Amino acid sequence: MKITVLGCSGSVPGPGLPTSGYLVEVDGFRIVADLGAGTFGKLQTRCSPFEVDAVVLSHLHLDHCADFAALTTFRRHHPRPPYDPRVRKLPVHAPSGASARLANAHAATRSEPESLEDVFEFSTLRPGTFRLGPVTVTVAQMRHICEAYGFRFEAGGRSLVFSGDTAACRELVELARGADVLMADTAWQDRGSRPDNLHMSGREAAEIAAEAGVGRLLLTHVLPWSNRDAVLADAVHVFPGRSSLVEQDAVYDV
Repeated sequence: MKITVLGCSGSVPGPGLPTSGYLVEVDGFRIVADLGAGTFGKLQTRCSPFEVDAVVLSHLHLDHCADFAALTTFRRHHPRPPYDPRVRKLPVHAPSGASARLANAHAATRSEPESLEDVFEFSTLRPGTFRLGPVTVTVAQMRHICEAYGFRFEAGGRSLVFSGDTAACRELVELARGADVLMADTAWQDRGSRPDNLHMSGREAAEIAAEAGVGRLLLTHVLPWSNRDAVLADAVHVFPGRSSLVEQDAVYDV
């Protein structure tokens, strides 16, 4: 299993940094986890979008799904698709209401069609477990200001947990229990007042990693105006030797 960083900037794009998006690959099976602003272009440097086998969306804030509109246009209007996208629809696992929400974001006017189900097959996420090709996906609801989920991907005895956006919560501890890699939302430094139910600091993510007994902690979703070195230092103080910042375009073996 490997994961490619298509985008890792928190909330808004940074200079040269798309927002959240990741490509998870296992034995040639490809899952896109989130598709934020700028990630669709990055995806095309790794594979054809027609080679993606499934999409999972942690939640419907635009920094995690803005480029779904680009994927829609690509699947609907590419002149030479390798298969008929209206017959071989792309599975999309997303929070409730995703089909309508994403259709509205894609449309220019209210009169445009309100369905994307000509080229996608939507499934509503619920806590639990399902299979995507060779990958077992476990879903847990996270603590965020909207319906949001974290994912655990397991294959070949290896496990990767992606928190999506969340404040520190017991659900993430249990989802990450014993995982090889935890990729965690760490938007800001561990100081000052912060809104509730949004994101974690480096320290909070590290505390979860330590309690869950993960092998490695990857810090992602750092805001462009946050001090990346300080976020990392907060994590290393709690979880030394196994904490690092996610780097744009990096590929990590799990």
